[in-house]
Amino acid sequence: MGPTSFATEALSAVDPAADAGSPPVGVHTAQKVVTAAIVAGPPAALGLAMWWLWGGVVNLTDVVIALALYVVTGFGITVGFHRLFTHRGFTPRRALKIILAVLGSMAVEGSVTSWVATHRRHHMFSDRAGDPHSPHRYGHRGTALLRGLAFSHAGWLFVSDSSSAERYAPDVLKDRDLVRIGKLFPLLALASLAVPFGIGYAISGSWVGAVTALVWAGLVRMAVLHHVTWSVNSLCHTFGRRSDRTTDRSTNLWPLAVVSFGDAWHNVHHAHPSWARHGAHRGMVDPSAWLIARFEQWGWATRVRWPVPVADVA
Repeated sequence: MGPTSFATEALSAVDPAADAGSPPVGVHTAQKVVTAAIVAGPPAALGLAMWWLWGGVVNLTDVVIALALYVVTGFGITVGFHRLFTHRGFTPRRALKIILAVLGSMAVEGSVTSWVATHRRHHMFSDRAGDPHSPHRYGHRGTALLRGLAFSHAGWLFVSDSSSAERYAPDVLKDRDLVRIGKLFPLLALASLAVPFGIGYAISGSWVGAVTALVWAGLVRMAVLHHVTWSVNSLCHTFGRRSDRTTDRSTNLWPLAVVSFGDAWHNVHHAHPSWARHGAHRGMVDPSAWLIARFEQWGWATRVRWPVPVADVA
């Protein structure tokens, strides 16, 4: 799984062809510039934050805001974009659907439409020609694999090879709520930074507090979530163990399981894509499945596709 180019989403408002997968040649340069800013900006902010931190301490308020936003936007991706909108692992109430779509968009990994299209294409061609981000693109060993890892982690974002929403996500295009939220993606991306800035100012009463919250709970939080998502693309097709039989090279990587909210049980997921629980075997921690179980318990989700009795998931 993985984010798509922010530039494609932003430019689609000006040129509809950009979101359809065939932006004109003149758009490519601008798309790459904006994508580079989204990919490199948060890590640069982390470097700046570390410079500010040198000789001092981390502000507890900023850390708490960052963790809270990491959790809600992370679940927006894993529960919303991934298990709900891509694989239809459960049926939500309309309000829950909208909330998950908004929170997933605030992770700034692309609009719900493009994210779903890219991930479904990944499953259709996993580790074969057509996979948008396979680490085995150039080979399985040595420098070829290292080159593939770099490509699958972030390099694919700079390739003008958008996945067609008409082909891979026609159901999303028919959902008026999701289409509207998709059009709001640039504003939701800005909101993902404005919210920590506003909270920081409200708590501290100073512009310094607002800026440090923007850096830590905005840019740094965004960078960490991006790289966790990208690591599922790259590391979970290269390292780890395989518990289930699949035709690709997907793996389960336990060190990523908690921070990815269960999505690092990637081999199980590729063997059973529609399951709402990826950590389906004993000892596999899956926070996203736990949350979906709560939604079902509260009556917010129905028709949940559990691999085991729900009592074993709760």
